[in-house]
Amino acid sequence: MKHQTIHPYPCTAATTPASQPLAKPVLSIAGLGFAGLVSTACLASLGHRVIGCDLDRARVDRITKGESPLHEDGLGPLLTKGIAQGLIRAGTDLTRAVRDSEVTFVLVDTPVTAEGGWDYSLLQRAARAMAVGLCQKEGFHVFALRSPVPPGTTMKVLVPILEKISRKRAGRDFGLCFNPEYLRSGTAIKDFHAPPKTVIGTTDFRTTGIMRQIYAPIDPPPIITTIEVAETIKYVDTAWHATQVCFANEVCRLCKPLGIDSHALMEILEQSQKPPLNPNGLKPGFAYGSSSQPKELRALTQISNSHGVNLPLIGALEMSNREQLEHVLAMVLQTGARRVGILGLALDPGTDELRASPILEIMAALQDLGISMVAHDSTMTRETPLDGLMDYCRQSGIGLSRLANDLPSMLRDSVAEVWDASDAVIVCHPNPAYRQAAQTRRDVPVIDLVGLFSGGTAPPHVNGIGW
Repeated sequence: MKHQTIHPYPCTAATTPASQPLAKPVLSIAGLGFAGLVSTACLASLGHRVIGCDLDRARVDRITKGESPLHEDGLGPLLTKGIAQGLIRAGTDLTRAVRDSEVTFVLVDTPVTAEGGWDYSLLQRAARAMAVGLCQKEGFHVFALRSPVPPGTTMKVLVPILEKISRKRAGRDFGLCFNPEYLRSGTAIKDFHAPPKTVIGTTDFRTTGIMRQIYAPIDPPPIITTIEVAETIKYVDTAWHATQVCFANEVCRLCKPLGIDSHALMEILEQSQKPPLNPNGLKPGFAYGSSSQPKELRALTQISNSHGVNLPLIGALEMSNREQLEHVLAMVLQTGARRVGILGLALDPGTDELRASPILEIMAALQDLGISMVAHDSTMTRETPLDGLMDYCRQSGIGLSRLANDLPSMLRDSVAEVWDASDAVIVCHPNPAYRQAAQTRRDVPVIDLVGLFSGGTAPPHVNGIGW
């Protein structure tokens, strides 16, 4: 395949012989849009020589003159300083930039198409140019993709092009990582130097070490993970931020007709040293539940309705929670089991509080379908008083009364008894005894709602709710 250079960049930075490496690696930037330009200026401010590349010749010419083609607080002076110090060079020849650098940050545009897919044309074009540069140089080179892309893009789009053209292998001859950027308009310079977190998803230790060195001055303990997790976290971060904004706005809309200062209310929420969230709130798992949470959410919805205020996010929480319950029920039914074991009944480990424990609704649904059940919980036996549960069932009106009556007869004294009497087992508590049983007893399928083997490899008969 023939690759033609159209415009060589005016780079006067001397390349360094392999025998005399710079204390800081020479960097190149593919794409000088907002994030690429900010990264160029900020990395140069850390003492790196940076070669910025872009297809837009007019943009490159302005940068070469020390002029910022866009307005961002603090960017102009930082860019001018980098140019004056000889640390920043700009051009359109990405192949040469790769050849003359040690790490390339890829920040080309990856827009979503009108049909809802991704346009990889610029990324593919950059990959071809980078692959030629990789082929023309010796030594290990790192490519750090920073543009937002769907999970799998780095390995399925970028790597094949780099390997095919350069005839080199990722992880051996060159390094790959995904390093999402968290730069906000108006505060991008501050965000770079004080990032909320630095995530490096990579496949080899050498790349990890090089990226750690680059970020050491601003974020010594970066988060090291897989490429796919790093690709996904940027989208999840965005959704979480949007959720918080929408939540605060719904509270604001509710407070006004009530005559309540929404700013004072949210400031209390922000000032709390311990966020008012369940400590497991951001951990994937089973549905939420507590003796008060469902009724308080319903009460909040009723209050808003009575004042004509629509709260679609808060109002949808119960529906979202219900979807998780339905998902678990479907997982159980897919096993075809007619006898189901439940390990962990209480709302949380270490308590015998059963009111609003979400597994009870699953059990009630299974009971209605004629499926028999046995259960174990480390905090209760057949003699455990269930008066509170009975009162809750009568008041809730969600059809749990029959289950509450039959629950004592379902309880077993040991995990082994539950296993021996079951065609499938649902694990609801992260009890070490439950984990040990799931590890050693592989004769029945296990539905894991708590991440028994989080951080490790689960046995093939264990099926996680979202993992």
